[in-house]
Amino acid sequence: MEPTTSLPPQYLGAVALLVRDYDEALAFYTQQLRFGLVEDVALAPGRRWVTLAPPGAGQTRLLLAQAVTPAQAAQVGNQAGGRVLLFLHTADFWADYHAMQARGVRFLEQPRREAYGTVAVFEDLYGTKWDLLGPPS
Repeated sequence: MEPTTSLPPQYLGAVALLVRDYDEALAFYTQQLRFGLVEDVALAPGRRWVTLAPPGAGQTRLLLAQAVTPAQAAQVGNQAGGRVLLFLHTADFWADYHAMQARGVRFLEQPRREAYGTVAVFEDLYGTKWDLLGPPS
């Protein structure tokens, strides 16, 4: 296997998330999760390029992809087959956990400590599961 140091740098630019409606998803992610809007560009009738990022995210973005076919609409909220799909890391788990609860984010469990950090599962407005992850103690 070739050493990774000889490869050019790469990063994950965006992760697409199927949503029912751009505006309702945008409201949830910017108001309840406090993500920043990076881009909102009209493409074709009914299509937009909408990217968001949590504070301090670097170059990785969340791309909101509005479902346009019945097959896509059926997967909104279930892109991971009921498992956690996305992992939101935070430097201050308890501050973010309490602030998200105060803004109406629905947590599916009480926070727990794991070897990799403090974690609690929450869901977005469509039922997509996320982990909120704090650093290990």
